[in-house]
Amino acid sequence: MLALLIQLEAACTAADNLAKAVEEEFPRHPDAEILVSFPGLGVQLGARVLAEIGDDRTRFADARGLKAYAGSSPITRASGKKSAITRRWVKNDRLNHAGCLWAFASLRASTGANTHYRRRREQGDWHAAAQRNLFNRMIGQLYHCLQHGENYDEFRAFPVAAPVPEASAA
Repeated sequence: MLALLIQLEAACTAADNLAKAVEEEFPRHPDAEILVSFPGLGVQLGARVLAEIGDDRTRFADARGLKAYAGSSPITRASGKKSAITRRWVKNDRLNHAGCLWAFASLRASTGANTHYRRRREQGDWHAAAQRNLFNRMIGQLYHCLQHGENYDEFRAFPVAAPVPEASAA
């Protein structure tokens, strides 16, 4: 038992040292400012997302490729008159897990993300499906921002729909 406690203490110390190194080094990366501008992405989670997608701009041909790699985009299987929409099984599991954490954290940090999630839930999505849909949208926005060197903009990401004027009875 004592040997296990010593190993656990060593693992905890290594994790603390790694977290400290990330806190020091991640802000020096050229894309760090863009990543932490997103709601729900801090230094630790932003570094994790960056580590999984890499910093090669030509790695993914478009946002759909990144979404498929992350496992956030759905798969539609159709045969004859039947059609089924399912989640991806082949994906980068570490990026997908980071995306779940990101989507969950963004619910409190962004009004637009929370509204999007609530709207999906009202349409009948389960929590996991609504969260995956939110992650799909956020990672598409991340792809755009990284390609254009722009920070996240809440109003461009989740535009507020203008109220529809009522027809006047004249």
